[in-house]
Amino acid sequence: MNILFLCTGNSCRSQMAEGFARALGADGLTVASAGIEAHGLNPRAVAAMAEDGIDISGQVSTRVTDAMLAGVDRVVTVCGDADEQCPILPPDTSRVHWPLPDPTRVTGTDEEISAAFRRVRDELRERVEALLAGVDA
Repeated sequence: MNILFLCTGNSCRSQMAEGFARALGADGLTVASAGIEAHGLNPRAVAAMAEDGIDISGQVSTRVTDAMLAGVDRVVTVCGDADEQCPILPPDTSRVHWPLPDPTRVTGTDEEISAAFRRVRDELRERVEALLAGVDA
């Protein structure tokens, strides 16, 4: 099984989903993330994942390519923009949409912003666990 997590900028939500899938997935699972654009890895996403024991600091923000899509079994869009702008997928590729809020748009204190990243992280963990349970079944 080959899964691609797709977001607008591949800086936060898709990166966290990739980190969870890599950490929680079984052997034989191939995981990647990409964006419609590449905005760079968000340090708050890295910090939120580190709090949960997963290091995504080595992941790279990339733009989705036709080559990535050619070998993927499932595309998971994690934001509305990526869902709306998702490229045409190969016929055997399934697509799932997870409409998650963008924690980078939250304003307030550092703690309020960090809390938004944690909420999205925790929801992503639950969704990735459920996805992997279906993949492994």
